[in-house]
Amino acid sequence: MEIYQNKSRWKIYLAVAALVILAISVMYTNFIAAKLADGERDKVELYVMAMKILAVDTLNVNDQVGTEFAIINSSTIPVIAVDEVGNMEANNFPEGADLEKELAWLKSNGAPPIEGHGYASLLYYKNTRLLTLLQYFPLIQVMLLLGFIGVGYLAFSSARRSEQNRVWVGMAKETAHQLGTPISAIIAWLEHLKLAKGSDDETMEIVKELENDVERLNLVADRFSKIGSEPKLDAINLVEELEKCKIYMQKRAPKRVEFDFPNTGESEFIGKINPPLFDWVVENLLRNALDAMNGTGKISAKIYEESDHIAIDITDTGKGIPSNKLKTVFEPGFTTKKRGWGLGLSLAKRIIESYHSGKIFVKSSILNEGTTFTIKLPKA
Repeated sequence: MEIYQNKSRWKIYLAVAALVILAISVMYTNFIAAKLADGERDKVELYVMAMKILAVDTLNVNDQVGTEFAIINSSTIPVIAVDEVGNMEANNFPEGADLEKELAWLKSNGAPPIEGHGYASLLYYKNTRLLTLLQYFPLIQVMLLLGFIGVGYLAFSSARRSEQNRVWVGMAKETAHQLGTPISAIIAWLEHLKLAKGSDDETMEIVKELENDVERLNLVADRFSKIGSEPKLDAINLVEELEKCKIYMQKRAPKRVEFDFPNTGESEFIGKINPPLFDWVVENLLRNALDAMNGTGKISAKIYEESDHIAIDITDTGKGIPSNKLKTVFEPGFTTKKRGWGLGLSLAKRIIESYHSGKIFVKSSILNEGTTFTIKLPKA
């Protein structure tokens, strides 16, 4: 459990760090933008001064006039000059621009006008393209940073999943390999007992039970060996397959636990599954349900169609799962048991999603009332 607490804590640290970076970036950019805005207003005031000089005496020395016009023409700020009777003159607007619309927009959205002189009684101006781009720069920074964080998260998640997959496959294959040797030895000893004690009915009864257990061990080894390889999927009646799982678990369940499963023969839902792996998933869910009920309660199963899928609900009347744990129940290592590895649901998720192209999730869970797990499989 500690590993998930640490992971959640690191996510909070990263989020806080990202917010600090964003705040510093926005504050700095806004400071620069404010300085640039002040500079542009100074330029407009210089523009007004030049126009005042021209209005007072436009017949002075040609060099003076040329300098004044150069000052005016050097401005890149879009300006509309309006005289006392409403005539307009514009500078740095696109050719063919509708000046009346531009003026109306500046009056409602632009900066306060600057008082001029003569044919430029009022000067309206708007931000240059540079200032506009700079004002949008914080948004661009935010988008880039979020994109970077998103790519980083996906990259780390992909790497983590890949590493987990390699661990699962290696562990499963090694487990199957290690089980093979003692199973073969047990089978040989059972054959020896048959030859040596074939006439002893009591011994043969024990041998029969041992053979059942060995068959079960072979099934477990076969399940582990299929992890990491592409299993063969067959069209199977899921009602009958659920019934097999129920019979197996019912023999090992307390007598005060009631099983309510669909009756075979009443309905038929055909799905493409690998029976040993599918049974493993259902048995894991049933085993968890038994643990959650502490020896008494009810386990029910329901099968129904849902568009292109067949859904299976497995419900228990156990202690339920806390809402803050619902997102981590399928993570490796998650367990609420004092003794447990926390691998059952993680393997179940891998089997259903990776090998059966389906989904498995917690449909609902209420503390002290029960939990419903749902498996969705494609129709055959």
